[in-house]
Amino acid sequence: MGTAVTTRPLTADDGELLRTATLANVNWTGEPRFTARHVERTPELRHYCEFRPERGDLGFVAETRGLAVGVVWALFLPGDDPGYGFVADGVPELSLSVWSGHRGRGIGGGLLSQALEEARRRGLTRVGLSVEAGNPSVRLYRSAGFSPVPGAADGTMAVDL
Repeated sequence: MGTAVTTRPLTADDGELLRTATLANVNWTGEPRFTARHVERTPELRHYCEFRPERGDLGFVAETRGLAVGVVWALFLPGDDPGYGFVADGVPELSLSVWSGHRGRGIGGGLLSQALEEARRRGLTRVGLSVEAGNPSVRLYRSAGFSPVPGAADGTMAVDL
């Protein structure tokens, strides 16, 4: 029997958690392509670490025994400072990370479902994301209805809610 996983809302105080998750996301291949210093000093990466509920950002943290094992967050990044998965102004960009050792247990799917349900509850009609070619998480996103965005950067996907 597995250990129970609970979720809680992500807060603006979870910046360190988002730095850890962003670093894991950009190093998804297992190769250390980026360092924590890259995340801190590269504006295109750093803004994934800035959760701002006042601009409408949403997110959830999965925990086991009080320790984070995954996080999902969607940020409203503007067109003049877009993320890698920018679709349009007003369309939040979703990121998802499940810690190594906790994958394959449904945590990512649960977090994704919870985030999309919250987006629907808030009246959002679309959510975007970016995923590199070869990343196995693309299967999860496709199963949730995400599809490539024509004319957008490679790896940009969106789901209509």
